[in-house]
Amino acid sequence: MPFSQIIGQSAVKQQLAELLQHNRLSHALLFLGKEGSGALPLALAFAQYVVCEKANPKKTVTAPGPSLFGEDVTESAPTHHSPLTTDSCGTCPACLKAQQLVHPDIHFSYPTVTKKAGEKPIATDFITDWREFIKLNPYGNLFDWIEMIKEKENSQGKITARECDEIIKKLSLKSFESEYKILVMWMPEELDKEGNKLLKIIEEPPANTLFILVAENEEAVLPTILSRCQLVKIPALENSDIEEALISRNKTEPAIARQVASVSEGNYREALQLVQHAEEDWQGLLREWLNAMLKGGPVAQTKWVEEISRLGREKQKQFLRYFNHLLEQAIHYRIQGEALNIGEKEKDFAARLNKFASIEQQEAIIEELDRASYFIERNAHGKMLFHALTIKLYHIIQDKVVFLIE
Repeated sequence: MPFSQIIGQSAVKQQLAELLQHNRLSHALLFLGKEGSGALPLALAFAQYVVCEKANPKKTVTAPGPSLFGEDVTESAPTHHSPLTTDSCGTCPACLKAQQLVHPDIHFSYPTVTKKAGEKPIATDFITDWREFIKLNPYGNLFDWIEMIKEKENSQGKITARECDEIIKKLSLKSFESEYKILVMWMPEELDKEGNKLLKIIEEPPANTLFILVAENEEAVLPTILSRCQLVKIPALENSDIEEALISRNKTEPAIARQVASVSEGNYREALQLVQHAEEDWQGLLREWLNAMLKGGPVAQTKWVEEISRLGREKQKQFLRYFNHLLEQAIHYRIQGEALNIGEKEKDFAARLNKFASIEQQEAIIEELDRASYFIERNAHGKMLFHALTIKLYHIIQDKVVFLIE
């Protein structure tokens, strides 16, 4: 995909184009961006830009004298880029192959799962799934990917030692068509100590070899690999960019797109999830929970937990995110006297939240909600999690005069 198809991130696109145009391209880049920011699509677009025959052409240099067979001997050499060429053309043979993820000089590495005992999977075993995943869900996260390829519950994605051996083997070969050989590695956080196998080839790569690592959590990347990469920070998306993308790409109603963009926290994947559940009555569910927690007692709490546990993991996460957002707005409302990016109904609810919890209590609740979302993402048992969360939140606010949310 060309840069023009990536949501927002104009400054990063310009930065990447200038790296190549001005010959400041490091042999190892680490694209660091939170979920839904577009770090992976940007990496794919940059790989396409590097191999594009019009943005990065070769020129033919003729060596003196004919070869043994009578023809001139030629070799390829890079040319300087036009300062106007800031995107791949999207139409040359190299671009078409890159867009279909079949370019022979662009290799991919990503977490895989073991389907049979004793199996040592590698990325190419899942390449058909990978192409489908990028086509359908380029802003997806690791959870989406593992859900797509797993065959059993609790499968954990990992980049294996055998995969590292395959990477070294692939990059030791000459390129087929392009000036560059490129490896796009998604989620290097899933490399354990076996990732140290890659240190030598990253530090002393073959000529015209480019590593593009795409990560969400800098602290989880092996320090030995991190220190050998040039960091490219990918910021969260602007609300306006998410709103525009929802309307133009997802055909979302403008009012819903504006509301969803305001609570998505720069995460386009989350925005798409929120649109799917835009009709859910999260406020009603939250009201029931607070009343069960503060007024109803164990029976009401158990009934509510049964209800939330039937919703499934994604909806549970959306509900927690909704509560979190309301609490953040309540804090802002308390300090600034107004709440941003929410309607009158939510603003009234935020004002009510301020009546039964102090700022410190609200911050403690936000921390617990974040922790619960983390565990839901990692397959925590829904009933147990929400029972524990209910008890924790009750104890956080129990010393405050209760103002029931009717």
